[in-house]
Amino acid sequence: MALWQEYLQPKTISEAISALANAPGSALPLAGGTDLILDLDQGRHPPVHTIVDITAVREMLPIEVRGEELFIGAAVSHTHIVESGLVAQNAQALIEACGLIGGPQVRNVGTLGGNVAHALPAADGTIALMALNAQAEVAGQQGSRRIPISELFLGPGKSALAKNELLVGFYLPIKNKNQASAFKRIMRPQGVALPIINMAVWLMRTDDQIEEVRIAVGPGGPKPWRAFKSESFLCGKPLNHETITNAIETLLQDAQFRTSPHRSSSEYRRELVKSLFKDTIETTWERTKNNLEVTA
Repeated sequence: MALWQEYLQPKTISEAISALANAPGSALPLAGGTDLILDLDQGRHPPVHTIVDITAVREMLPIEVRGEELFIGAAVSHTHIVESGLVAQNAQALIEACGLIGGPQVRNVGTLGGNVAHALPAADGTIALMALNAQAEVAGQQGSRRIPISELFLGPGKSALAKNELLVGFYLPIKNKNQASAFKRIMRPQGVALPIINMAVWLMRTDDQIEEVRIAVGPGGPKPWRAFKSESFLCGKPLNHETITNAIETLLQDAQFRTSPHRSSSEYRRELVKSLFKDTIETTWERTKNNLEVTA
């Protein structure tokens, strides 16, 4: 049985939104399709009348600096992000996250926008964007708007995007001196590309103290999650064993780790997050000192 009845490939955002709005039946945007095609084929998504392929929409394809921000189009593949010098200079956590998604074939076609739009609480790209304080550009029939990426999620697999809206891309602050980021995850045995738990940290230091920090954990709840209380605790403190231990305890008080039959138990995640947090924040701290994110 056909997975759809009509296939469209618009060239602009306005054409794509019009195609979604004017389809005679249900319509969905398609980028890499690494999630959507499987969901349709395996019956996890209701049949769809019209597929709107947005991979040729030029406004959704750049990686470029715009003023004091880095813009990454929603239709950019994970491979292109991993290979981008601009992303390496400003968002090492995103490079590391996209480099761990699936295998090479998945990374070659899967997109950052698709990773976010799927709205899973442990999506690697999403967790990195959360720590990097990204904003999403969303376009619809009433025009476009920018919102914090955290506002895109309603629950596991539930996006806040309206029916005829599109993710255009993401804006990230340009990295300044004494700032760095890192992404790490613990996953199932080789060949099973499922993270048990992942984490991204962005940090800015002044001398030997943490001036500002952002910590995103997946999954830490039903939506992509920031460890705000741990962030507040760490600000103004040196990074040492005592600080890390107390920050972990603060994180564990609020994290809502869930049990997954395909990944792990909540108890196992509570243990793993301790070493993952220490490893990720120490890596980020060293990068602020050594400028490991800057490329020639």
